[in-house]
Amino acid sequence: MKILINKLALAIYIFSFIYGFGQKIDTQSKSILDQVSTHYQSKKNNYFKFVYRTANKAKTGIFYSSGNKYRLKIMDTEQIFDGHKVYNISSEDQEITIAKPNSDTALFSPLNYINSYKSGYNVQYIGKKNIQGVSTDLVKMTPLRNNGIKYINLYIHSAKKQLVKLEQMSKNNELDIIEILKQVENQNLSPSLFSFKQADYKNYLITEL
Repeated sequence: MKILINKLALAIYIFSFIYGFGQKIDTQSKSILDQVSTHYQSKKNNYFKFVYRTANKAKTGIFYSSGNKYRLKIMDTEQIFDGHKVYNISSEDQEITIAKPNSDTALFSPLNYINSYKSGYNVQYIGKKNIQGVSTDLVKMTPLRNNGIKYINLYIHSAKKQLVKLEQMSKNNELDIIEILKQVENQNLSPSLFSFKQADYKNYLITEL
């Protein structure tokens, strides 16, 4: 499950809607991604229920975000970012690791990456695609350098300015998919949702890196 969380975090790290110097991005893709970025940034918080699929696994997860803070739960693993540190919690192993975020621990929050416009990918509008009865715009991202990824497909509900589905194909032809089942915005969430309380994990092995 730890590997699944790491791959999922990487997939959402790619879901940055990033572009910049050295990239090629067509006008239609830029317009779509800018609108999605503005939409998510305008919300005080977001909730996502999603399915993460690989070749032989399908796991349902939930995700809350507020500003740069978030809480992710998938199966027996939780990940919390309180704005300062990342807490990985495994109830199966009764282990917790605490670390400061860096380039190797990509934050899950879609909002963080929507706000990060960096170079690294060419971005191309492919066209309209039907995803479970929903008309979406398909935007393809191709890395400029070898980073182990062949391409990323973003399926966007342009009318609602929301991400519907993400596909990440690796160089060794492994496909990871995130399908967003439900999105809720601007809920009344307690600040404690995004905090780590050590007293709740008395019998856990806690390691701070």
